[in-house]
Amino acid sequence: MTFVITNACVDVLDKSCVEVCPVDCILAEDDDRMCYVEPNDCIDCAVCEAACPVGAIFKDTDVPAESAAFTAINALWFEDKNAARAQVDAFMETNPSLSL
Repeated sequence: MTFVITNACVDVLDKSCVEVCPVDCILAEDDDRMCYVEPNDCIDCAVCEAACPVGAIFKDTDVPAESAAFTAINALWFEDKNAARAQVDAFMETNPSLSL
């Protein structure tokens, strides 16, 4: 199991989760609209979940159905950042009601 950062993080990018992660598996760059969890490095400690001020982080088995795309988007960012960013943009454009 791993944790997933979902659409509630988009354009908030608080980074409280980054500060508390004991294995530094949560990352974001200047070009990003959100943070991403590296699923291969996450140790399932759940510290990030509690630290997120907007409730954007879920166990991968608990991601709400409307945000399910973010499980794959988080993993994709570590393989192709531009493709992940494009998927975030597309998701937010087609689901404006799910933005903060």
